[in-house]
Amino acid sequence: MKERFLAYIQYEKRYSLHTVIAYQTDLDQFFKYLQLQYCITDIREVNHPMIRSWLVYLMEHQIGTRSVNRKLTTLKSFYKFLLREGVMDENPMRKITPPKTSKRLPVFVEKEKMEMLFDQIDFGEGYPGMRNKLILEMFYSTGMRLTELVNLKETDVDFHHDTIKVLGKRNKERLIPFSKKFESLLKSYIDIKRKCFGNTDDLFLTDKGRGIYSKMVYRTVIRYLGEVTTMGKKSPHVLRHTFATHLLNNGAELNAVKELLGHANLSATQVYTHNTIEKLKRVYKQAHPKA
Repeated sequence: MKERFLAYIQYEKRYSLHTVIAYQTDLDQFFKYLQLQYCITDIREVNHPMIRSWLVYLMEHQIGTRSVNRKLTTLKSFYKFLLREGVMDENPMRKITPPKTSKRLPVFVEKEKMEMLFDQIDFGEGYPGMRNKLILEMFYSTGMRLTELVNLKETDVDFHHDTIKVLGKRNKERLIPFSKKFESLLKSYIDIKRKCFGNTDDLFLTDKGRGIYSKMVYRTVIRYLGEVTTMGKKSPHVLRHTFATHLLNNGAELNAVKELLGHANLSATQVYTHNTIEKLKRVYKQAHPKA
């Protein structure tokens, strides 16, 4: 049933491969625990006290509440599938209450430091330097995810309408506009890429002309963000947070930011408004006579 469930979320629900692997890992951990603790191999024998004991086991082993809740989401989806398939008559997950998680504000880079990154930092000459600069610019100018950037093709770029087509989560396509300044950088990059490697489908390539990969992009972002900020967390997702926060700080509508980020619902985007409110509080305290 586990294999059928994984095939269901991959091909019918169209979850990303990354999500499918995460679900598989969660289920493998759960089944291993049941086998060791209760000698159970039949999923129909599992009840809610057993699931609760697994949660306690996870938290005793310093697994964070966010990770625990993600594993619970996996189990909820799995048991819904079992009910739909007629394997089980009752859902033991109904009696499980997820642990509360504290809200964490998205980490973002200040506007002045982003300006310093693109105006003052030397990315080097030739193709590698131009590619690395464009990677940073792409994240900050579009807010796309790491996997979305890695999978970009030249044909996804529409210079006539100044948009990039992105294939997001669950294979949902969206169009992200870009500025004339970014267009100029992108055209220069494509020209030098073609001179070095000829016509290739992948937009971003390694120094040897192969398709770029996630770890390389991650290292590139960490390296150059480290030139302008000492903040502990440096990643492509931090640039996505920075994109959204700077848009809202400059008056963008929440719904527009939601569409640009490719969020399924508005609640996922609303977390960025907290940073905006914090900025307003600081302005108020600095400027208002009664503050």
